[in-house]
Amino acid sequence: MQLVRHPRLPLLEGPTPIQRLSRLEHALGVADGPGLYVKRDDLMGLGGGGNKLRKLEYLLGEARAQGCDTFITTGARQSNHARLSAAASARAGMACELVLTDTVPRDDEAYRRNGNVLLDRLFGATVHRHPAGTDALAAAQDRAAALTVAGRRPYVVGSGGSSPLGCLGYAACAAEIKRQEGELGLRFARVVIPNGSSGTHAGLAAGLKALGDDPARVTSFTVLAPLCNAIENSRQLAERTLHLLDPDAAIQEADIVVRGDQLGGGYGVPTEAMFDAVRLVARTEGLLLDPVYGGKAFAGLLAAIDSGEWREGGPLLFVMTGGLPGLFAYEPALRG
Repeated sequence: MQLVRHPRLPLLEGPTPIQRLSRLEHALGVADGPGLYVKRDDLMGLGGGGNKLRKLEYLLGEARAQGCDTFITTGARQSNHARLSAAASARAGMACELVLTDTVPRDDEAYRRNGNVLLDRLFGATVHRHPAGTDALAAAQDRAAALTVAGRRPYVVGSGGSSPLGCLGYAACAAEIKRQEGELGLRFARVVIPNGSSGTHAGLAAGLKALGDDPARVTSFTVLAPLCNAIENSRQLAERTLHLLDPDAAIQEADIVVRGDQLGGGYGVPTEAMFDAVRLVARTEGLLLDPVYGGKAFAGLLAAIDSGEWREGGPLLFVMTGGLPGLFAYEPALRG
């Protein structure tokens, strides 16, 4: 893959570990099955960890190579990407400005002041809040124009850092997973992830394709867009990312597998299946899934195992994408 052609700012301490969920396997009655594993992308030292750091390595790498001094990005009020952008910008010595919209229909005290919101300001970010329906990217570009007039050099990226360049972080992760499969002496039948802005799925699919592997091994559960939109967004973004790696390769429709059965009432809206998954993983393995992304995707994985759909065919790998601070923002719902 052509990853070395793109500037990168190292933000990880090395490969994230893959661990087997043995106690959970026993609790589910599948201890004699092919195995259930997690890749701990929540275990990253910077900013509380999470999958967005892989994207930010390439986005901030380009921003620094261009001589930029301010990183501007968008997201919902409790955006994990915003929090990690603020932390990574601090590490890079750049200012950070966040354009956040009230996308999720929650307005309790914990959601307004705790979780990622608390950390955004702790990391020194300037936060611009806007109501639901605001074109956040346009607002970010307007802010960049104003900063440019003032003599600054801003760099703007949209929600989730899910540009083709940002997705290279998960193309690199695909190579990392393949190396770890060799070390473990196994091959995962499915790599299961949440799908918000589609960048994690697109990067993994493009990376596997560029490496001559099967992108359809990746199964994501949409937590943001309606299913048909999530599929098309993931396909188009994977195609554009793959073009950066191997211009002669192509993503086929069958390469992108997205499921829509865990979306519930929409982005950031809790479901009982999500709460059950968060509690089960916490109480069997001592691991913390977030309520917006990982909790819903893991609920989908559990449902597929329970139905017998994923009991055969090989071991499963769930990528824990982080988002722990979000649990504190949903404290009233979790308490209930």
